[in-house]
Amino acid sequence: MWKKYISNILQNIKNNEISVEQGYQQIIESVTGELGFAEVDIARSLRTGFPEVVFCLNKEDADILEIVKKIKSKNELVLLTRARESTYRLLSENFKEIQFYNRSGVITIGTIKQKAGLVSVVSAGTSDIPIAEEAFVTAEIMGSKVEQYWDIGVAGIHRLFSKLGNLRKSRVIIAVAGMDGALPGVIAGLTSCPVIAVPTSIGYGTGTGGIAAILTMLNSCAPGVSVVNIDNGFGAGYIASLINRIGM
Repeated sequence: MWKKYISNILQNIKNNEISVEQGYQQIIESVTGELGFAEVDIARSLRTGFPEVVFCLNKEDADILEIVKKIKSKNELVLLTRARESTYRLLSENFKEIQFYNRSGVITIGTIKQKAGLVSVVSAGTSDIPIAEEAFVTAEIMGSKVEQYWDIGVAGIHRLFSKLGNLRKSRVIIAVAGMDGALPGVIAGLTSCPVIAVPTSIGYGTGTGGIAAILTMLNSCAPGVSVVNIDNGFGAGYIASLINRIGM
């Protein structure tokens, strides 16, 4: 969408239909997303390859709608995280091709036309699925082919072993775990691709909201593990997709 829009402006300048100054002004206006309450970075995809992602926590539904309208005006895809069902209902009245993932609170608008590579997302337990789903959807909407493997943590490690053949085909693995956070290190010791570890705030008292899990992951003796912040499934999915694109 951006390429076509900018190309049209350049073609109009070439054909002397508009001046260079007019073309410049059109481009400046197209990348400015001033809403009064928000300054939307609608041209982020030109710099980074993916549009600004809307973090919905503590935002009013009406404000989210205006932000999404700005982003969608120049981008085919929109990703929203930590959204409420009320946000989805409002957006679904205004946009087509919209999907709500109620476990994670992720909303996507638009459809991926082509998926490539392979990112595998693994959750240690079913309580970790909301964060794992956030990672899954993020990587998928960014153009990665994604496979999911839920509830294969180290407490029943035979469940992991039965999936190893498929996991070893991955270009990147996202491992999501709470409690002791041991799963990413185990996976990294059995596979050859990068492992992105996502600690979750799931666990009993001494887990202190994911601190135990993140410390385990940061201190993994298996090489090849990188760690994102607690409950940051979005960050893991984004990084995994960037890695997955390399060389493709």
